Amino acid sequence: MVVKVTMFAGAHARVRDRLEALDLPIEVVTFDDAGSYAVEGFESEAIWLSPDVSFGARRGAAFGTVLDSASAKWMQTFNAGLDDPTYKKISDKGIRITNSSAQAVAIAEYVMAHVLSLVHPLDDQRAAQAANEWKRTPFRELSRTTWLTIGYKNIGPEITKRAKAFDATVYGIRRTPQPAPDTDEMGTMADLPRFLPEADVVVLACALNDETRRFANAEFFRQCKEGAILVNVARGALIDDAALIAALDGGRLDAAVLDVFDPEPLPADDPFWTHPKIRVTAHTSFAGEGTAARGDELFLDNIARYSRGEPLLNEVDPSDII
Repeated sequence: MVVKVTMFAGAHARVRDRLEALDLPIEVVTFDDAGSYAVEGFESEAIWLSPDVSFGARRGAAFGTVLDSASAKWMQTFNAGLDDPTYKKISDKGIRITNSSAQAVAIAEYVMAHVLSLVHPLDDQRAAQAANEWKRTPFRELSRTTWLTIGYKNIGPEITKRAKAFDATVYGIRRTPQPAPDTDEMGTMADLPRFLPEADVVVLACALNDETRRFANAEFFRQCKEGAILVNVARGALIDDAALIAALDGGRLDAAVLDVFDPEPLPADDPFWTHPKIRVTAHTSFAGEGTAARGDELFLDNIARYSRGEPLLNEVDPSDII
């Protein structure tokens, strides 16, 4: 049986040769920058929302195809988080959704880069060089730190792998506490009061849902270890912004690295921009040079699995989509 697949023309051009080499029983139709389809009335069973369709007419065409389709059964998306209300509408139609793990490596490297730059006195070293000053600059070793990664689907394990390479102690939080590779101990959200007082670095990498919305609040920060570093690479709405600023101003936290905000873009007059203990980046942690290629490979792997009736990678439980 032939599987009909829809995707953006540019994405198809990028993977055409590899897709044909798989010799799958599929038929592909594409849409262009204006959202126009090469074949009108094409009823797709599978839709690939590649990173190419993350904005403008392309995005509308892709989402419209899924929502209007009577035949769609599976969608591969470029997003890791599915808090866009459109995903709930798609899931409610009974369409299977697989999200993206392609960003995980880039995001994990982003986290490590910022934490390293915070514990190492790079600015002091540059200042000493500029002053021709021969000066020792003691630094904190990551091997003596404890990390807590909240969220452990795709991004969490990549962060943990890198932290463990520095011989750090790493705890993880997810819905079920089964042990995971490289993690010293795994717990659930109920274990936060036990883990937070020990964590030098707290990384938010979890989904936004009813349980996690604004969960990083005043009580959360009160439980944090004094001098901890917070990194948020998930969603801005996980954090109570006023409580975060209070924790930084009161000395509970030493620094916060924020790549995500509520709303986005971050308004020009938001106090985060100028706070001396906050680093602001424009939702860019995913933008590593290898992310797009990993996204392509994930789709190629999943379309092969789908056509053979095999389990899909990164299939999202409909109950997790808010």
